[in-house]
Amino acid sequence: MKADAVFEGGGVRGIAFIGAIKEMEASGYQWERLAGTSAGAVVAALLACGYHANELIGIMNTLDYRQLLGKTWVHHLPFLGMALPLLLRSGIYLNTPLEDKLTYWLGQKGVSTFGDLPEGKLKIIASDISSGKMLVLPDDLPRYGLSPSEFRIATAVRMSTTLPYFFQPYRLKTKLRRKPFYILDGGLLSNYPIWLFDVEGIPNWPTFGFRLLGEHTETPFYNIRGPISMFRAMFQTMLKAHDQRHVDSHSESRTVFIPTGGVGATQFGLSAEDREMLFQSGQAAAHEFLAEWNYEGYVKAFRVSGGK
Repeated sequence: MKADAVFEGGGVRGIAFIGAIKEMEASGYQWERLAGTSAGAVVAALLACGYHANELIGIMNTLDYRQLLGKTWVHHLPFLGMALPLLLRSGIYLNTPLEDKLTYWLGQKGVSTFGDLPEGKLKIIASDISSGKMLVLPDDLPRYGLSPSEFRIATAVRMSTTLPYFFQPYRLKTKLRRKPFYILDGGLLSNYPIWLFDVEGIPNWPTFGFRLLGEHTETPFYNIRGPISMFRAMFQTMLKAHDQRHVDSHSESRTVFIPTGGVGATQFGLSAEDREMLFQSGQAAAHEFLAEWNYEGYVKAFRVSGGK
């Protein structure tokens, strides 16, 4: 059975997607087109390039997520290790380790650029804060004078996963202007682009969305004492806003909602227990979703009668 898949952002909690993918594949679904934002972009890219759930499980169990925090000698300075990169480079860590890992993983499947995939197979969401526009990669690359077929997928995913303030912005250099374009996490403008593959009329196959749901806890009071404490408050507020965004009934009807407990998006020191909990939660959520899913009913409700 064919299906498209759209994965939202959520940092390291994206492990939960692997459990859901395992369940969907076991039920016979094969991915036709894939899209994602931030952590969802990582999963979408790997699936589009030929990875399957069991291979993703192997990556999940062997990857030390702390290695994804790109550090330099500055980070080892007492007191100033976090403040200096934030003040001078607008972000604490480099996001190059993830790009390097993805380059290797995709290379194992013989894939490097969008041109190595069928046209329309993969779409990655990022945010161009220089122009104030959402980027759908590779579709929007021509407006920067860049060739979609020659653009590296790992670079696109790096753009999409560059959390503001946490990672230093990606500087996209082009021939269009002297100054670079600053690119950040796609979740700034569209953390859950479930609409991306929608067409007029009845689709040939469904589009499934995958969302992460954290615990609904009372928002704490942040005591702002300076730029660093203000950064923490801004960053935590932004991450919580992702979880609280509402989806309409049309989107909800085709979305697998995955509880992630108290695991934070930037909790890079995940324990083995945390990883297993996220995986099992994703698998259970997909199983529950499929038990209720009815494609004919979906089409009748939202594609024929015009429901929203």
